[in-house]
Amino acid sequence: MVINNETIVAISTGSSSGAISIVRMSGTDAVKIADKIFKTKSGKKPSDFEPRYLTLGEISTENFKEQAMCVVFKAPKSYTGEDLVEFQCHGGTQIASGIMKQCVLCGARLAGNGEFTKRAFLNGKMSLSSAEGMMDMINAESDAEVRAGYELLTGNLSKLAYSAQEELTDILSEIEVSFDYPEETIEYITKAKVKQRLEALSDTMQKTIDTAEAGKLIKSGINVLIVGKPNVGKSSLLNNLLQKDKAIVTSVAGTTRDIVEGTFLLDDIKINLTDTAGIHDTNDIVEKIGVDKAKSLINMADIILFLIDSNSDYSAEDEEIFNQVKDKKYIVIKTKTDLESKNTKHFDNEIEISSLTGNGIDKLKNKILELTKISNKSNSTVIITNERHKDALCRANESLKRAISNIDNDSLDLVSIDIKQAYLDIGEITGNTTSEDIIDSIFSKFCLGK
Repeated sequence: MVINNETIVAISTGSSSGAISIVRMSGTDAVKIADKIFKTKSGKKPSDFEPRYLTLGEISTENFKEQAMCVVFKAPKSYTGEDLVEFQCHGGTQIASGIMKQCVLCGARLAGNGEFTKRAFLNGKMSLSSAEGMMDMINAESDAEVRAGYELLTGNLSKLAYSAQEELTDILSEIEVSFDYPEETIEYITKAKVKQRLEALSDTMQKTIDTAEAGKLIKSGINVLIVGKPNVGKSSLLNNLLQKDKAIVTSVAGTTRDIVEGTFLLDDIKINLTDTAGIHDTNDIVEKIGVDKAKSLINMADIILFLIDSNSDYSAEDEEIFNQVKDKKYIVIKTKTDLESKNTKHFDNEIEISSLTGNGIDKLKNKILELTKISNKSNSTVIITNERHKDALCRANESLKRAISNIDNDSLDLVSIDIKQAYLDIGEITGNTTSEDIIDSIFSKFCLGK
């Protein structure tokens, strides 16, 4: 991909008001343009500044002057790998916007979404997966997402990908050497070595792929669905977990007719909680729509909380609902345990709670985390949180498995075709074999100024 050396400019601190705003400029003429609009009281300009030191001075635009700070980063020791200048001015959209417009009048152009980070990638300052990790951190809604994004940003997945590519390159080199010595015994020895190394690499890759389920839950949150017949305490449980009155609670059965949703953090993991209409036979048209919607959501949930009333007998309606959830990840919850217990039905994984007193709620939360098998405190394991990365690894591993399967019967030059394909697939993670269209698509999702 051709690197565009045009000087670009954008506001890096967003459009909201704050104490400080930052206007960022990068490219061949960044310092030259900065010289036209910024100077110190003694008359020094950015081209005179020592790199990486903030300097107080004055910015002059067509419509106003502003006392601000300026810092210069010289290529290649900058975020983008190019000459880069940042102005730190007083917060507020008008001041930063005026400075940015003045930079454009002096020769810069407005940056596109993610263009600063795209240039950092193109100039070898970071891998494609590291750039995606940065974006994940910016968009994170939980500490677990921040940690997962940081692991990407700091290059743990990139290191794994580069290491795998190096191993494949070495294997291909060994195969090439065997072509120069085509004796049957040498090829047999080479095949045995290659197969062993491919199997070890495939095993490592599969272990990484297996983290994608946990990674998906970290990034998107755990979808927890509350189901049960009317008036078993579903809305009370939702309100208790969310710690606010999100759903209307009454003693009248069928109060909840549509889904009610809310999000809360559980051990730094985002929980997407959904309360549903009580599942039962009804002639009420509106209520029936809510019941049908509740049934349709069962297959989409990561975990189902099946509620039964400990204050009443286990009924045929309860059993019908249980039959719909028993093949899913579920927790049976006996509610209203602050009242007299009449329900003698027992389940292996049941939890007794009282939404009124809070009894059993902590145990329920721990059970939810246990079922997801997320060890979000670990910083040593690469966790796949990006569907693009998972797809690339899966395709690479399929190529490796084909090579392993065919190596005993096919010639090494045919096997090398699958090995080369695995190399290309893995390279899509770091970006060294990724198409320009995919790269453009990834950076288009970034915010302006990043």
